[in-house]
Amino acid sequence: MNIDNAKSQMRKGMLEYSVLLLLRRQPCYANDIIKQLKEADLIVVEGTLYPLLTRLKKDGLLSYEWRESIQGPPRKYYALTNDGTVALKAMDDTWTSLVRTVEVLKLVHS
Repeated sequence: MNIDNAKSQMRKGMLEYSVLLLLRRQPCYANDIIKQLKEADLIVVEGTLYPLLTRLKKDGLLSYEWRESIQGPPRKYYALTNDGTVALKAMDDTWTSLVRTVEVLKLVHS
């Protein structure tokens, strides 16, 4: 078994949920999302994040607005839509269930 591949797949599975979690509080610029994910030890590169943001926007879970920047051109800030909030709630429920399942399995097999 390739442990690095398994860890990578687990992180990819968490990425969409993690992005929605970050955006539940306030709209964010993509580079700020990357920074916050890195601070949480979920390493992401722009080439991974931008297609995800585009897909989430297309799926109606995110919206964006352009904001002026003092450091260059206007920036695109992403925010949860109402559908995004509903999806995040469903993911929260699923995450809670998954954590419970893993904890049960760890106890049973330890």
